[in-house]
Amino acid sequence: MLETSARLLRLLSLFQSRRYWTGPALAAEMGVTARTVRRDVDKLRSLGYPVDSSSGAEGGYQMGAGAQMPPLLLDDDEAVAVFVGLRQIAGVGEAAMRALGKMEQLLPARLVGRVGALQSVVVTGATAAAVDGKLLALLAGACRDLRAVRFRYTDHGGKISARRVEPFKLVLAEGRWYLVAWDMDREAWRTFRVDRIAGKATAEERFVAREGPADDLRAFVREGYWRSIETCRARVRVFLSAEEASKRFSGGVFRAISDGECEWEAAASSWDRLALHLGWMDADFALPNGPAELVAAVRQMESRYRRAVSPLGSRRRAPAS
Repeated sequence: MLETSARLLRLLSLFQSRRYWTGPALAAEMGVTARTVRRDVDKLRSLGYPVDSSSGAEGGYQMGAGAQMPPLLLDDDEAVAVFVGLRQIAGVGEAAMRALGKMEQLLPARLVGRVGALQSVVVTGATAAAVDGKLLALLAGACRDLRAVRFRYTDHGGKISARRVEPFKLVLAEGRWYLVAWDMDREAWRTFRVDRIAGKATAEERFVAREGPADDLRAFVREGYWRSIETCRARVRVFLSAEEASKRFSGGVFRAISDGECEWEAAASSWDRLALHLGWMDADFALPNGPAELVAAVRQMESRYRRAVSPLGSRRRAPAS
C-alpha cells in the first residue's frame, strides 16, 4: 500500500510538471510498466482526479480541470520561494493568510533555516527579474550567518573582477536583486547586481557585523545605480512632494524638503537628455545651484520650443551647437 501511495504522489507531481505525458514516457520516468501506469491513473480517477487520456500512436495522459484543486507538490526551492512570497503579501487578504498558515504547519524542518535566512535579510520592492535561486539562497545564508563571500563580478562596462565581501542585505529595487555588502579589498560599501555575479560564489570565514550604510537601503541601492552609469548629475528642486515626484519619474533619488517640495538628485548620460528628463516630470522646477551645463541645455530647449510655436515666417534655423 505504501509503495502504491508513493507512486500516486509521484504521478501527481509529474502531471504538475508537464501538461501532457505519453504512456511510455510516464512508465520510463517512474520505472514501472505501462500496465502499472494505467492502473495508477485509474486509481487517481477513483479518488476524484480528472485524468484525461487519449489512444493511438501519440496517445497519453494529462490532468484535466476538476471541481477541486489537487495537492500541489513542490520541490525544496519552489517551497521556499512560495513561502517567502506569501509572507510578503499575507497582509493583503484572508486567503493569503490561510495559505500561509497551512504552509507553516507543513514546511519541513530542513527548509525552516532557508526560509528564515531569506526573510531576515531581504528588503522587498517591485517584482524582480529572474536570478539563480541557489545563488540567492547562498547570499541570504551568508548575510544571516555573517560569512564572507568570494565571487567574480561583471560591472556595467563588462569588466570582470574578483571580489571579497561581507554581505549585509539583499535588496529588491528597480526590478532587480542587489547585494549590499562591505567590499573587503576596497574598504567601502558597495552594491552588486546579483545577476552579474559570475561563476560559483563561495561562503568563507565569519566576520564581525558592522553598522549598515543607510537606513533606507532601497534608496541607497538606487543612488549607487544612478551614480555608476550616468555621467551628468545635478540636484534639482522640484515643486512636488517626494512621493509624487518619484511616481512620475523612477530614476535618481528624491529627498523631501517640505510637503510640496523635494530635491531630486538626477542623472543622465548627457546634459540635453537630463533637460528632457526635467520636462518629463510635468512639474515646475528650479536649478538654484546649476550646473551651468544643465542651465544652458534647458535654455536651448526653451528657445527650440519657442521657435516651434512661432509663426512660420518668423522662424529661423537653430544655431549649430
